[in-house]
Amino acid sequence: MPQIFHHSSNTLSKISIISALVVLGGVGAALFELMADSSYATNQGVMRVQPVQFSHSHHAGSMGIDCRYCHTSVENAAFANIPPTKTCMNCHSQIWTNSKELEMVRASFRSDESIPWVKVHDLPDFVYFNHSIHVKKGVGCETCHGRIDQMPLVYQKNSLEMRWCLDCHRNPEQYVRPPSEVFTMGYKPPEDQLVMGARLVKENHIQKLDNCYTCHR
Repeated sequence: MPQIFHHSSNTLSKISIISALVVLGGVGAALFELMADSSYATNQGVMRVQPVQFSHSHHAGSMGIDCRYCHTSVENAAFANIPPTKTCMNCHSQIWTNSKELEMVRASFRSDESIPWVKVHDLPDFVYFNHSIHVKKGVGCETCHGRIDQMPLVYQKNSLEMRWCLDCHRNPEQYVRPPSEVFTMGYKPPEDQLVMGARLVKENHIQKLDNCYTCHR
């Protein structure tokens, strides 16, 4: 019986199969990379609906309440605390006392049970982050959290991926502010940011920490 296919067909078929696998692998890797950077994976830009619709744009923006009035531990502790209900009632025992939207706040105060707030910036358990050291070294709230004072519902402004953190850790002079401007929203960096940043890095003994142990302990 005469041979139907030329001997080269075996080689061509092998090349075709290997090429197809390489292409499929490349497409899969590209899709994985796109998914890893998407808001589906990082939660970047996803607004969180809270049990009580607290508006940061109203309280921190229109009324100009300082971040530290509610987040009292941010300068001295690793965790920027969620304010207790008593903090809310400091004002709301006097104003909007019969608002239906604030009934859960009043109920929480009466029962001494915490409101089940939904965490927005939720780092993995294997990541160590200390708020106080960043604040003390001149990293502004806005740098990580975005314009909180313009958010009716808070969302995660940045990806919080490791590469995002490392960019600041490796180049702190591009991001640090004078200590007096850490809590300023809408801060405008000076034209000589790199010059000022280099000076602040030296004055505040800011280290370019990019070893694993810095965040993974």
